[in-house]
Amino acid sequence: MWRQNPMNTNTMILKDALRKYQNRVSIHKKSYTQECYRIDVICRDQLAAKFVHEITSVDIATYRDSRLAALNPKTNKPLSNATVRLELSLLSNFFGIAKIEWGICSDNPVASVRKPKPTPGRERRLTPREDRRILRLAYNYINKDFYSILIVALETAMRQGEILNLRWEHVNLKNRIAHLPETKNGTKRDVPLTPRARDAIIRLGVKQSGRVFGYTKEGLQSAWRTMTIKLGINDLHFHDLRHEATSRFFELGTLDSVEISAITGHKSMSMLKRYTHLKARKLLRKLDGGRNRKKQILLDIFIPYPAVVEQIQSGCRVKLLDFDGLYAHGANRVEALQNASNVLMRRLLTVSMRDGPDHLPEPDQFLEIVDEDQIVMIDPLNQAVDDLHTQKFQESVEREKYADT
Repeated sequence: MWRQNPMNTNTMILKDALRKYQNRVSIHKKSYTQECYRIDVICRDQLAAKFVHEITSVDIATYRDSRLAALNPKTNKPLSNATVRLELSLLSNFFGIAKIEWGICSDNPVASVRKPKPTPGRERRLTPREDRRILRLAYNYINKDFYSILIVALETAMRQGEILNLRWEHVNLKNRIAHLPETKNGTKRDVPLTPRARDAIIRLGVKQSGRVFGYTKEGLQSAWRTMTIKLGINDLHFHDLRHEATSRFFELGTLDSVEISAITGHKSMSMLKRYTHLKARKLLRKLDGGRNRKKQILLDIFIPYPAVVEQIQSGCRVKLLDFDGLYAHGANRVEALQNASNVLMRRLLTVSMRDGPDHLPEPDQFLEIVDEDQIVMIDPLNQAVDDLHTQKFQESVEREKYADT
């Protein structure tokens, strides 16, 4: 809709001008899909019916306040400041083009309007239990790509789009390098693949060309949403895996910020800085310095591991879940648990002395699906494991003694 304004300058209503901006400017951006969504939102507001050259800072402020008072249709919660800031940023860019290149306005009314305060960056990290439960479910997921995608995300800190666009032509399994010719920042980079990430890719069946993963963005989002609902995990986004992976790089203590940014593709060090939420236990060794080093090594080795107790014909059997084929037997539950503590102690000693402590599995990393309520923790340094069951067993023995008398 065109109109001749008093200054003899052709103009149009905001809705039509934004569609023109979408077709001529947004379409060349990597964020095109997101900008289309924001333009649709603005076009539904009464602001979109105004002529571009008549829109003032008061109109923009009114739009800002109405959006801050609106509810997110998906969560039924107030829109975040970040959402409104992005919409205002789009409008500001639009008015800049409209003024300089199209000549349909003489000012950028967004420039003088206060923006909502930026929200703090997400600091959501996976808890160890969430990590274990997610990978167990994903490992048994109907689409095996899902598990491999999660492993690659946690091991490389690659973005969702970078993972989904990864091609076999760009994966060097010999040198363990994934080449990303196009990224969000518009620059290419090479990402090192850990052995775990490489194995996650190999398990899909190596090909000469084509996409490594078959998921679309929408398909992966659906699988992620289904998984988090099934596991009862709240407020966890796929992008949080990138945050988690980057934080783990820092926790290694062997990489500096420049090296980590080369892996993750963060251009801004200030942006990278917010990922450095180091876990307190990772800092403990540095705080201790060289003190208690031998004691700390022993404590790191002899830690509790999960197991399940199974009833068998000859009594009880304890299965240590993180070790293939490692069992302990006993005539009853208490004896089986005590034997499991001894068996675990011997296995931990054998592996740590033969191969080194780094070859011991992390506790509770097994992929077998078991009933969480049936898991007991076996402590190699304390035979008084599963105290509750031990107490109940002893009480039952005492009751039997009194019954016999």
